[in-house]
Amino acid sequence: MPPAVETRLLRQFIAVAEELNFHRAAERLHMAQPPLSQAIRKLEDALGLSLFERSNRSVALTPAGAAFLISARRILAQLDEGVREAQAVAAGQAGRLAISFVGTAHDLLPLALRRFRAQFPGIELVLREATTGEQLAAITAGEADIGLMRQPGIMVAQLASETLLREPILAALPDDHPLAGEESIPLAALAGTEFIGTPRQLGIGFHDQIIGLCRLAGFSPRIVQEARQMQTIASLVASGLGVSLIPASLALMPRAGVAFRPIAVEAPPEMTNIELIAAWDATRHSLARDNFLAVLRHVARDMQFISN
Repeated sequence: MPPAVETRLLRQFIAVAEELNFHRAAERLHMAQPPLSQAIRKLEDALGLSLFERSNRSVALTPAGAAFLISARRILAQLDEGVREAQAVAAGQAGRLAISFVGTAHDLLPLALRRFRAQFPGIELVLREATTGEQLAAITAGEADIGLMRQPGIMVAQLASETLLREPILAALPDDHPLAGEESIPLAALAGTEFIGTPRQLGIGFHDQIIGLCRLAGFSPRIVQEARQMQTIASLVASGLGVSLIPASLALMPRAGVAFRPIAVEAPPEMTNIELIAAWDATRHSLARDNFLAVLRHVARDMQFISN
């Protein structure tokens, strides 16, 4: 096992090695010369070798001392760099931030990422698109630091959440559907129509909201096809396999073969609008995550202001 050497001894050794004079090295270190001489002897004893050749007139490095000087400088440089990196991570200026998101967060997320990268260029961002259910599992397991998701319906106890945006729910119909030319679609008019939806286990809150909304319109949707991602649902609608109820943000990416229309239904606003929320593990501290959350809030407020 290599001998344990205090960093204080390394710094004292480097000072003597650079000055080649114990008196000047002691002045540089703001200490008396006898304790410095004792410290070098202690270091030599710990290493089991002589670092300096001493005479009444001069001090010179031994070959072993010259080699050790290179190592000592490298060790202290690595230690200093490690301290700086740790301080930067603690200050939220460096480190890694894993962000998960639903596909329909494409409005908010790019703006937030651009602003965050400008303010915190030392943070490594790891992005992963995932369903709400997958995000809850990833955050709970520590695989994601923050997630942008739809209301999950059931929130894990250790997770905190915050609503960022609310957007209306639209009907997505094949562009040759008889109702596709209408400015607004009475939701009740879609009774008996084949629906495309998302699996409940991947997003309980959104799935149940759509079911509840249809029931308020007087029917239960007949879901004939399920897809994990909203973009896939839009593609299936374009193929004529059915209709769907989707967040309005999906309509910002025009897709051939799909008509997006507002719906008309007697329902409270919390049923006809869907929320985009941020969720994170409240038991884990991360200043980088908190900084990203602050950016999300500012961008969401800006977007809400512009939309109004």
